[in-house]
Amino acid sequence: MRIEELFSVRGKIALVTGGSRGLGEIIARAYVENGARVYITARRAEACDALARELSQFGECISIPADLSRMQEIDRLSAELRKRESRLDILVNNAGASWGAPFEEFPENGWDKVMDLNVKSVFFLTQRLLSLLQAGASKDAWSRVINIGSIEGIRTTHLEAYSYAASKAGVNHLTRIMAKFLAPQHIAVNAIAPGYFPSKMTAAIEDEGQREVIDSAPMKRMGNADDLAGIALYLASKASGFVCGAVIPVDGGLATTS
Repeated sequence: MRIEELFSVRGKIALVTGGSRGLGEIIARAYVENGARVYITARRAEACDALARELSQFGECISIPADLSRMQEIDRLSAELRKRESRLDILVNNAGASWGAPFEEFPENGWDKVMDLNVKSVFFLTQRLLSLLQAGASKDAWSRVINIGSIEGIRTTHLEAYSYAASKAGVNHLTRIMAKFLAPQHIAVNAIAPGYFPSKMTAAIEDEGQREVIDSAPMKRMGNADDLAGIALYLASKASGFVCGAVIPVDGGLATTS
């Protein structure tokens, strides 16, 4: 029951998508600083490469840039990872996009862009990496898939981000059905449903909207790096050994009380 063993990710191999900034960067940093070998991927190669160099001061971090909204890029990333590794212990499906517009003006490309990256890539990247996840899995050491959903897939807000909310509801339920069918292969699938954290996405919300969110949350604040790192380490370690198909809000109580 030693904490160092219960929550350890030391020696594990992880891939974090959308890992160059925001929530993905927080998760990648948590794994690197605690002894995992971490691959990060993102559409912008410069940002992905720069963060990998920075995190390599603290451990092992490797950049493989890719645009996961495109199937050929999903195939290229998975092929490149298979060249480098014989197993994968942790897959974090974090890459995502949003789009906001009034209902009567919402465009088809704003729907397709978000759905392709937020939902389609989660399924097909996991599918393409299944053999690596299987290779790292056993009844005593399960592989982990951690999908990043959102509380916007649980509740409704004043924001007209139709495709984003629908996509995150899709991720939440996709997590449950993936968990059901991958568990027999010793692969545990769970999701984190973050609330409001400082990021490029939340920076686009006007100050009044951000204040409304903070005031509505029982804990009266936005999330910070420790809040997300803690749950990401938990779901990747022995500590969550009997957790499967869960969608865990990390939002200061916002989704369940507003």
